[in-house]
Amino acid sequence: IVYFSRAGENYVNGAIENLKVGNTQVAARFLQEATGADLFHLEMKTPYAQGYRACVEEAKGDWQTQARPEPAAWPEGDLSQYDTVYLAYPNYCGTMPMVLFTFLERYDFSGKTIKPFCTHEGSGLGSSVEDIRRTCPGAEVKEGLAVRGGNAAQSRADFEKWI
Repeated sequence: IVYFSRAGENYVNGAIENLKVGNTQVAARFLQEATGADLFHLEMKTPYAQGYRACVEEAKGDWQTQARPEPAAWPEGDLSQYDTVYLAYPNYCGTMPMVLFTFLERYDFSGKTIKPFCTHEGSGLGSSVEDIRRTCPGAEVKEGLAVRGGNAAQSRADFEKWI
């Protein structure tokens, strides 16, 4: 399970809340409990601002310029030991945060299965599943799961059903 999650100020159920643990991280932990899979938190070398509105502007700028932010670290090894990769992220600008593109472009996912899920506050998966298919043409990209971020703490059953 490779996930990007953001603590700090987030938009949750129509209001700005300060989260100690990001919604995607909460959901990724449920998935890990259900699958026993390894878990890797993909973080940005230069994180977005802690303030929600500033973060949105930075993420929007990265999306508009198709930036490829550098991760703080990469998973160890070449991922060849994994047949299935769960990819977890919040919906940013109708797709994944751009650091996920950086990650996907670094590795060869040919012959692997990618199962995406995202947290969102009303925009669902957006174009992220198609973006993953385009970025990883040799992979089998399954239908994704979208979990409302404000309901992430209650999403365990959604993940058990999905897997």
